Amino acid sequence: MAGYWKLAKLYEYYSKGAIMEKKTNNGLPSEIRYCVNCNLINQRTTGKNEFFHTPETIHKTVKFDENGVCAGCHFVKKEFDEKVINWKEREEELKQLCDANRKNNGEYDCIVPGSGGKDSIYAAYILKHKYKMNPLTVTWSPHLYTDVGWKNFQSWLHKGGFDNYLYTPNPKIHKLVTREAVLRLLHPFQPFIIGQKMFATKIAAKFNIPLIFYGEMQGKGGKEVSHKAKTFAESGSQGGFEMDPLEGKKFEDAYLGGKQIREYLDEGVTLNDLESYRPLNIETIKKKKINFYYLGYFLRWIPQEMYYFAVKNTDFSPNPQRTEGTYTKYQSLDDKIDGFFHYTSYIKFGFGRAMSDSCEEVRHGHITKDEGKALIKKFDGEYPQRYENEFYDYISMKKEEFLELCDKFRPDHIWQKKSNQWILKKSL
Repeated sequence: MAGYWKLAKLYEYYSKGAIMEKKTNNGLPSEIRYCVNCNLINQRTTGKNEFFHTPETIHKTVKFDENGVCAGCHFVKKEFDEKVINWKEREEELKQLCDANRKNNGEYDCIVPGSGGKDSIYAAYILKHKYKMNPLTVTWSPHLYTDVGWKNFQSWLHKGGFDNYLYTPNPKIHKLVTREAVLRLLHPFQPFIIGQKMFATKIAAKFNIPLIFYGEMQGKGGKEVSHKAKTFAESGSQGGFEMDPLEGKKFEDAYLGGKQIREYLDEGVTLNDLESYRPLNIETIKKKKINFYYLGYFLRWIPQEMYYFAVKNTDFSPNPQRTEGTYTKYQSLDDKIDGFFHYTSYIKFGFGRAMSDSCEEVRHGHITKDEGKALIKKFDGEYPQRYENEFYDYISMKKEEFLELCDKFRPDHIWQKKSNQWILKKSL
């Protein structure tokens, strides 16, 4: 019966305008394809509600049209089509939104979640200094700060001029849940992803702040959402960005690290221990009239330009050396575990950090498709050695155990072993 429902869900999703493809049991296309425009692999997942992410989860993946072009390319193309998006009109919408919610009595009127990366720097800075808002920046602490990440976080606040709430969840519990996420999902970033989204909403409720601004729209990464979707859905349609991620269920019925919360409770972990991860009740969100917006809906969001903006206005520093797994030095620098998040994504989906960065830059015209392809071939899937000792200590695991676990997560339709080496069955 479980197999029947899996197939039924797959049919429901992929019959809504997508090209029907044969799927594996967990929803990944059984035939590997690459976008003819940006090189993106069709195994790239498009987000999910992490509170119900288990080893049995059926993944939704980026859709390709009949010409082999991915949804991310189509989305970005619309951003440069004046017939589709009038950016002056959208900025006017932002001005009106700010005018309607601006507070001049010293109270905060919007929240910008972030850690001091280029995107959160841009969002907070422009809201305060151009649109005259009074943002509160909020930060769910990385697992393990890097030196450059901590430096950029401090520069964000001191040179940008922002108040900030930095929250560090119970490290003992966060380590436990992160280890479970690795063991069950090969997803070392999952608890962080959950926490950072829950924290901003709770602070908004605590201080009666009506607006929460996130950065780029999810469609740029391939999620199939309308370019008109400026805010979060209440549930369902924007996997990973729902206002009610519990979907009406009890917190104890949800999952953390692929493990049901009831199991943690049975093992002696308390609800108090896990309170940091509990979402704010949807009724409270409605009562407090908290609204979520993508700033990238109102302003054209080009990551490389955000980097130059951050350097100019807050002395943002790139990595002193090339970031492992890619060719860039300015993306996702703050957490020592970040490299393993991208490495495990490469293991599970054939989608690594160099592919993520290069696809983005191809779509925005910074590099060509062939240049992107060469960078993917050179750097994608590189093992992140720099912080490996700290990572293995954090998840209480030996390197040999982790690599053996990775091999168990390699999908048969993506990987094959030749001469005792794992290689992609179909490379670019």
